[in-house]
Amino acid sequence: QVQLVESGGGLVQAGGSLRLSCVASGRTSRNYAMGWFRQAPGKEREFVASISKSGGSTYYATSAKGRFTISRDNAKNTVYLQMNNLKPEDTAVYYCAAPRSSIVVITTTQGVDYWGQGTQVTVSS
Repeated sequence: QVQLVESGGGLVQAGGSLRLSCVASGRTSRNYAMGWFRQAPGKEREFVASISKSGGSTYYATSAKGRFTISRDNAKNTVYLQMNNLKPEDTAVYYCAAPRSSIVVITTTQGVDYWGQGTQVTVSS
């Protein structure tokens, strides 16, 4: 069974930075794309960023471009989301996500088969 465990969330002031981590277990993560989504109170879960198996291709939501960077360390089965210049509207629970298929690159919730438990990010103004 695939398990995804996030860490790194917290409270930060606007303009600050956080780095989220997601450790995958239960399969060889380097064979699969990975992604990050977020869900704010009262809103639907939305795509933030994703990365291909090799890490050679990355995809970002418009809101994340230029401020967030997704990366991965396949030797550690870990995916990261570096978030800079955080804004209050970035406040949400952030979820690590993975597909069941090795050929899927996730950019919507429909492509996700596995979710982490989420980590809270709160940005104060």
